[in-house]
Amino acid sequence: MKWLKMTVLILIVVAMSCSNEGGGTIGGGNNGTPDNNNDPLWAIPQTEVFDGGPGKDGIPALSNPNFVTVEVADEYMTDEDLIIGVKVGNEIRGYTHPVLDWHEIINDELGDEKFALTYCPLTGTGIRWNRVLDGEETTFGVSGLLYNTNLIPYDRATDSNWSQMRNDCVNGEFRGDKAELQPIVELDWKTWKLMFPDALVTSTVTGHSRNYGSYPYGNYRTNHDYLIFPISPDDDRLDRKERVLGIEIGGDVRVYRFSSFELSEIRVVQDIFKGENVVVVGSSEHNFMVAYNRVLPDGTQLNFIPQTSLSETVMLDNEGNQWNVFGEAVIGPRMGQRLQTYDSYMGYWLAWGSFYPDCDIFQF
Repeated sequence: MKWLKMTVLILIVVAMSCSNEGGGTIGGGNNGTPDNNNDPLWAIPQTEVFDGGPGKDGIPALSNPNFVTVEVADEYMTDEDLIIGVKVGNEIRGYTHPVLDWHEIINDELGDEKFALTYCPLTGTGIRWNRVLDGEETTFGVSGLLYNTNLIPYDRATDSNWSQMRNDCVNGEFRGDKAELQPIVELDWKTWKLMFPDALVTSTVTGHSRNYGSYPYGNYRTNHDYLIFPISPDDDRLDRKERVLGIEIGGDVRVYRFSSFELSEIRVVQDIFKGENVVVVGSSEHNFMVAYNRVLPDGTQLNFIPQTSLSETVMLDNEGNQWNVFGEAVIGPRMGQRLQTYDSYMGYWLAWGSFYPDCDIFQF
């Protein structure tokens, strides 16, 4: 019966994943070859845009999802599962990878912010976009297409296609427009429970029948050699599936590795990149890294050290302020202020290396 179970698993992955080996490039043609390799309506080469298999909306995006307490979510989450956190005002919500693995996009709103949380399991990238486009509110769906094995969402207002990691519209009415990124944090479930025990997180009551306790892509995230679709370039400086934090400034990218955040429970790196004074606080033990500008709007440059252990706050500065993982001062004279964020998020090295082939790897 072992072979039967394995066969069923493979069929489920092929049917439900955002890609499969049977998918071809878009545009028709023989053997999956597009009719026009350089369609001017696309900002990226059509030969590198692949049909993932399930088709448009074959992977159903969620809108205004249900939320549950940490205690309820603990029934389907393991300590190693990842979760993406959003904070607006005083409210925090968590969007779990086990739900995002099956839906890839969650359209939601919190306070006065309306956003789409987009997640690509093949590149390990979770990004939050403002879903108000040209003054009009819309939602995003899963197009079923991939570029450099990365998710291409589409907006339902104009049916335009957007590249998640390029953060821009690559086809349609908004072609050439940039997406407005909004800050997130990503960490593992055991750390979330310590930091945010009272925050609500996504429920598995979604209106869809999915096995949210099971990862749908087999050994994809652990087998560093395994790719379903090609990437170009395939940068071999790091293992393909190593999770790194990337920050983008002026079109250039630097990535930070968890190996720089070992040896102590929490560690702080103060760095200079593209003339910017960057502080990265992270923990290999607690599975998070976040980056902020350490120069405040009033021109004050702060110096940071890590907290000795994980608590509500993760770092302290030379003025006596204590800052949380969202870059907010919660104790001290600057209480209520927030550090400036960069366009930054976690992702597999294969994604950063292919989308930003000249990206720099921080060396501690």
